[in-house]
Amino acid sequence: MASEFVIEFTDGNFQSEVLGADVPVLVDFWAPWCGPCKMLGPVIDELAKDFHGKAKIGKVNTDENQDTAMKFGIQSIPTVLLFKGGQLTRKFVGLTSKVDLKAAINEQL
Repeated sequence: MASEFVIEFTDGNFQSEVLGADVPVLVDFWAPWCGPCKMLGPVIDELAKDFHGKAKIGKVNTDENQDTAMKFGIQSIPTVLLFKGGQLTRKFVGLTSKVDLKAAINEQL
């Protein structure tokens, strides 16, 4: 399913893996039943491979991790959030291109 480079973020590890990270972190909020999320999946996989060792790229299944989704006000999916130094720096709602996501990550490096 997901690339070996994509990290699964959960309610349990979000604080340490995302907010406590010393590199930029891109988080894709998704659900298995979401069509646009499935379309974004391969883009997230490619970004995780492209930025391996430079940034963390991962996903939050909103069905299984509702606390985290609620904390960040996720109302529609896919929503992609970009964090640096524990702070939210960018938010993308809906299907977003690889070019736009890649540019946003590069701005944070």
